[in-house]
Amino acid sequence: MVSSKATTAAAYLASLPADSRAVIAAVRNVINANLPKGYIENMNWGMLSYEIPLARYPDTYNGQPLMYIALAAQKNNFALYLTGASGNPTLMGKLAAAYKAAGNKLDMGKSCLRFSSLDELPMNVIAEIVGAYSVDQRIATHEATMGAAKGARAAKNAPAKKAPVKKAPSKKIAAKKAPAKKSSAAAKTKRRPR
Repeated sequence: MVSSKATTAAAYLASLPADSRAVIAAVRNVINANLPKGYIENMNWGMLSYEIPLARYPDTYNGQPLMYIALAAQKNNFALYLTGASGNPTLMGKLAAAYKAAGNKLDMGKSCLRFSSLDELPMNVIAEIVGAYSVDQRIATHEATMGAAKGARAAKNAPAKKAPVKKAPSKKIAAKKAPAKKSSAAAKTKRRPR
C-alpha cells in the first residue's frame, strides 16, 4: 500500500499525479456530499480518512479515531475502504449487483474496494453506502463487533475447564478371613480313635 506523508487533504491531492488526482477528487466529492454529520475528513494512515473524532468517541482499541471510510491512490489502483459498512450484507449486495449489472468484476477484500478508474465505480451505490450510517450507528456497530470479538477472544484464551471426575462411591469391603489352618497336632487330637 502506498502511504502518503501529507497532513492535509489539499496536500494529499497536490501530491498526486494529475490523472490520479482527478479520480480521487471525484470520489472525495461524492463522499463529502453524502457523509453524515459528525464525521470529519482527516489524513490518517497515509490516506484520506473519514472518521469519528476522538473527542466524540475516545474509547478505541488503538487510540486512533474510529474510521468509517478511507480513500487512497495506490501504485496500481485506487482503494476505497468501506470499513463502516462492510459488514452490512444489504449494502454489499447492492454493490455486487451494481458491478454485475455493469459487467465489471468486483475486486473487494474484507472492506477494501479496489478500482482502476471512475468508470468502474457505481457512484450512486457508493453515495448510498457513504450516507448509510450516522455516527451513533457506526459506534453501535463497532461496539457490537468489538464486543463479539472480545467474547470470542476471551473464550479462545480461557483455560479449558476440566469436567469433574466422578468417583465411584466408596464401598468398604469386609475382608473375609480364611479359616485358620489347624496344626497337625491339633488335628490329631480331635481324631477319633479307631
